Amino acid sequence: RFNQAIETMPAPALSLKGRVLRLLTQREYSKAELARKLWALETEDGALARVLEDFEAKGLISDQRVANSVVNTKGKKLGGLRIKFELQAKGLSDDLVRETVSHLKDTEMARAQSVWDKKFGEAPADTKGQAKQMRFLATRGFDGGVVRAVVPHVASGAGDARPSSHGNDQDQHGYSDTDNDNSQGFFDGDDD
Repeated sequence: RFNQAIETMPAPALSLKGRVLRLLTQREYSKAELARKLWALETEDGALARVLEDFEAKGLISDQRVANSVVNTKGKKLGGLRIKFELQAKGLSDDLVRETVSHLKDTEMARAQSVWDKKFGEAPADTKGQAKQMRFLATRGFDGGVVRAVVPHVASGAGDARPSSHGNDQDQHGYSDTDNDNSQGFFDGDDD
């Protein structure tokens, strides 16, 4: 009977401190992220701000650790522009974002090359393939100059949809003029 009573009792609601601790055990959160997540649970004005300041003073919340975590988990796959966006979305200060992204600039080319090698590994066959590879790196947040430097260029005219008429007598469908010399065209003949 006692065990049944314990099982049916509702769990006590977690305090703001308890909720912050639960979130922090899952991953690093910035102060701004925690404030966004938990503002609706605040029962008295300023309670959440006091809890977050207390946790920050104890070193349990650190925006620098959040920035380092983002760089360590996503820095190998993403470019500086995308990392900057991710850091800003976490509510980090502009100075911290700028400083973090500036450290990535030295390795941007090598990271882009590594991402390209892993995904493609060979030069595109035509301009359509080149555009696809460039879009891929651009959506990963790599700078346009870096993208152009990493993706091998295709010779101009490669991959055009229509065969070139240079050097042969074929039309756009691949028929030569001699194929039509001795045959009557569909619209050329008599109506029987």
